[in-house]
Amino acid sequence: MSKTILAVPSVQPGGLDAGMGMHFGHCDLYTIVELEDGAVTGHSTLPSLAHQQGGCLAPVQYLAEHGVNALLAGGMGMRPLMGFNQMGIQVYFAGNYPTVGAAVQAFSEGKLTPFTMEHTCGGGRH
Repeated sequence: MSKTILAVPSVQPGGLDAGMGMHFGHCDLYTIVELEDGAVTGHSTLPSLAHQQGGCLAPVQYLAEHGVNALLAGGMGMRPLMGFNQMGIQVYFAGNYPTVGAAVQAFSEGKLTPFTMEHTCGGGRH
């Protein structure tokens, strides 16, 4: 069995029906989704950390400490993307999906592409 722990930046109150928090560093919270062989086996929420300029790597470490091994995001800067790559957390671009559940379903169906430098933005302008 293949188990994935996804983090999805979300708007309040979080959960599968919540809207996507389109910028990783400035979301209300994270919806944490557990998947086994592509099926959702559980989900919960995790408060976000306060984001300050230059403090982009603290949320990366925070999510890693909570067992996250994949992240779905609509936008993020280059520094956190590099941090996730260094931590072995795969990031996928999910900016075309309005809700957490829609993004998770697209991930499960293999429809999301890896988040690349072309997707990054500067200074949280997303």
